[in-house]
Amino acid sequence: MPEGPELHLASCYINTVCAGLIFSGKVEKSEVSKNPEVLFESDAYLISATSRGKEIKLTLTPLKEEKSALPGRGRDREGLSQNGLQQPMDLVFRFGMSGSFKLTSAAELPKHAHLRFYTKESPHRALCFVDFRRFGRWEVHGTWQLDRGPCVMLEYEKFRENVLRNLSDKAFNKPICEALLNQKFFNGIGNYLRAEILYRLKIPPFEKARTVLEALQHRKQSPDLTLSKKVKLKRENPDLLELCHAVPMEVIHMGGKGYGSEPSDDAAAFEEWLQCYCVPGMRSLRDGNGRTIWFQGEPGPMAPKGEKSRKKRSRVNADPEPPSPKVTKPVPKRGSKGSSSQEKVAKRSGRKKGKELVQGAENAQAHEARKPNTRSRRKVSASQASPTNEAPAADRKRQASARRSTGAATAAPRSRRVKAE
Repeated sequence: MPEGPELHLASCYINTVCAGLIFSGKVEKSEVSKNPEVLFESDAYLISATSRGKEIKLTLTPLKEEKSALPGRGRDREGLSQNGLQQPMDLVFRFGMSGSFKLTSAAELPKHAHLRFYTKESPHRALCFVDFRRFGRWEVHGTWQLDRGPCVMLEYEKFRENVLRNLSDKAFNKPICEALLNQKFFNGIGNYLRAEILYRLKIPPFEKARTVLEALQHRKQSPDLTLSKKVKLKRENPDLLELCHAVPMEVIHMGGKGYGSEPSDDAAAFEEWLQCYCVPGMRSLRDGNGRTIWFQGEPGPMAPKGEKSRKKRSRVNADPEPPSPKVTKPVPKRGSKGSSSQEKVAKRSGRKKGKELVQGAENAQAHEARKPNTRSRRKVSASQASPTNEAPAADRKRQASARRSTGAATAAPRSRRVKAE
């Protein structure tokens, strides 16, 4: 998330790339952006930028007086003087999570360019406000927000005085890690800056803010010290408010971070510069606002209860350990839960297969029954045509006549015996 140094670098970038450039025409807004329309139009105007804490102000300045009613053009009355002349306009930007400015070719605009200022030259170029997360905001005819304090980088003396004068404010009842994100007193400090500042001073992040800052009210240097010795002591033993100024200035002097005029490997340099934020070996907790604070050592007395700290693991192991041998698990017994479940699955699959086979056989029989049996029909017709049905009747007649003849033969001897007697 862009913090005070990033917005200051962005203002320096705008002033560098726009030096000598003349812009012309309307200011275009993307269709998807929910920010207000910028009703500004001029045949020739300049762009300059200044920053203050976590805000940046763009000033659009017409080069010459122009009448608003030009042939073939209509223009809104906003931003015009009583005699119809386009007046300078201030746009105040807050970058949100991913805002930045880029000067690109008008033919190859960035995908998330939500506000565009076109140059008069040919081929045209465009200064674009790019914000892929769309949390950034701009305000037409904007001013610095009244509830933001002096800038920690560019207004250090006012910033220090504003903090020490208002230590009775309820904002300092909170842990110091949460108070550092309050832009009313620490305008420009963000998540990575607070972690680096507290780490260098070895201050627990959940120490009460008032307890930490009250000691600075009574800190006075000996009047006998020379100016050079005072400066040396400040550099060697800076206090919290001094680091709120010095640490952001280190980032600014490093430059780049994607906000410079030339792409470079400054991201790697920034990661090397970090000592605490997202560094392996450091601990982390979520504060009362849900933001992650990185630290080393004890969190402090106001740490959230029940919240376990997480430790950042190292990304690369210099000497990786040899892989441990694989341990084969014993085969579960027959009565175990795993085997019983496997048997149940096997039984179910067997039942399904048996049902499928029975159903297949029944379907085959039904299909065969539906087919015309030509062979049986041929047999029936052949039996009807042949005289074989008459043979059994003739045989029965012969058997009956034979039985009669045998009966007559047995009856003749009996009659003879009777007569003889």
